[in-house]
Amino acid sequence: MSYKFLDHSTDAIIEINAKDLKEAFSTAADAVINLTLDQDKVEEIETKEFVSQGKDLYYLLFSWLEEIPFILITEGFAIKRLEFNIEMNETYKIQAKAFGENLDLKKHNFKVEIKAPTFYEMIIKNEDKVYMKFLLDL
Repeated sequence: MSYKFLDHSTDAIIEINAKDLKEAFSTAADAVINLTLDQDKVEEIETKEFVSQGKDLYYLLFSWLEEIPFILITEGFAIKRLEFNIEMNETYKIQAKAFGENLDLKKHNFKVEIKAPTFYEMIIKNEDKVYMKFLLDL
């Protein structure tokens, strides 16, 4: 499991290689969290449950990439780790539980605010391994 930031002048482009979809979505969440704050400085004091949904994997990833910054920034909840399940039936759905604490801008070294994910240049290849690439508007 790995992610890297690709060069872009104003936004963040993230590329992920993972063994399966769950690992890819977990890695995407970690990339978003670490882009926003220092995840290693967060303590697991409280939990917060949330759901992401989409009509396919692209919309599910978009929803996931919207929900993580919403929890971090709008709800002010710093995320240490996530537990979640991906359901793929008529719709695609992630039921998740975030472990963390109230956001402290200094303690968690708040870095940048993510405005929104985009579908621009979004790629998901779910073959022997999973490859994802997506752009976040900063």
